[in-house]
Amino acid sequence: MMDTAKFIEESIENIKDEVKDEKVIIALSGGVDSSVASVLASEAIGDQLEAIFVDHGLLRKDEAKQVEDTFKDRLNFKLVDAQDEFIEALSGIRDPEKKREIIGHKFIEVFEREAKKSGATFLLQGTIAPDWIESEGNIKSHHNLTLPDGLELKIIEPLRELYKDEVREVGRSLNLPDAIVDRQPFPGPGLAVRVLGDVTAEKLRICREANAILNENVEAEGLDKDLWQYFVVLTDSKVTGVKGDQRDFGYLVVIRMVQSFDAMTANVPDIPWPFLHKVSQQITANVPEITHVSLSLSNKPPSTIEFE
Repeated sequence: MMDTAKFIEESIENIKDEVKDEKVIIALSGGVDSSVASVLASEAIGDQLEAIFVDHGLLRKDEAKQVEDTFKDRLNFKLVDAQDEFIEALSGIRDPEKKREIIGHKFIEVFEREAKKSGATFLLQGTIAPDWIESEGNIKSHHNLTLPDGLELKIIEPLRELYKDEVREVGRSLNLPDAIVDRQPFPGPGLAVRVLGDVTAEKLRICREANAILNENVEAEGLDKDLWQYFVVLTDSKVTGVKGDQRDFGYLVVIRMVQSFDAMTANVPDIPWPFLHKVSQQITANVPEITHVSLSLSNKPPSTIEFE
């Protein structure tokens, strides 16, 4: 078992020793990994750290505001609105790995641009063990591990050897709020890998609204206490439906709900059918572009948690 207090103490000292008097920026997403890394860095170097939150337009509903409200008074926080830049870069891209590559490179471009403004020479990231294990195993690449050639910033990854449960323990020891520590994992590429096929502002809006309905119901029923992740995937398929007495043709979405300990394996638990029926009815009633709701039943392995 990890000695959390010792890990925190050593990490803070390591960051101080490596950074010295130089400035650092961090890719703060609001997820537990980047949040813990941000607080560790802040404990080590204080105002030398600038926490950059990039709104890339691929976030869940109201997520940018929630992250800003949480950290604006705790860290040296800066919000960068790059929505148009990311969505334009993804225009017409359907291949999942290409999406991840574009998003990863675009992230670094944004951070390098911000680093020049701040004078930072280090980029601190919240990379954890499953990220590089899956990347090295060619399961899927991770946005913070697909860096462009000629990267000008030096990388620091204090959580690199930790698994998600260990990161959460560090977060609790650092007095991060439960809403951050227990926040369900969210992929670095955001909704770009939950919108299958090409990514557009309209498809992102549809996915975002359907996902919000699922989240509200999961939390209202208290199911979030036992779930690792729960989200909606907008497929690239359209199916026939009926709205009123008229034939309709809309999107198929898939609900994905899994339990896990460290994201290396995951299983789909038994979910009450009345709950699933209610969510399905609410999604199709409130998001008119959706005509069909399905449930993913595949464990990891053989499937991954995310669809792309």
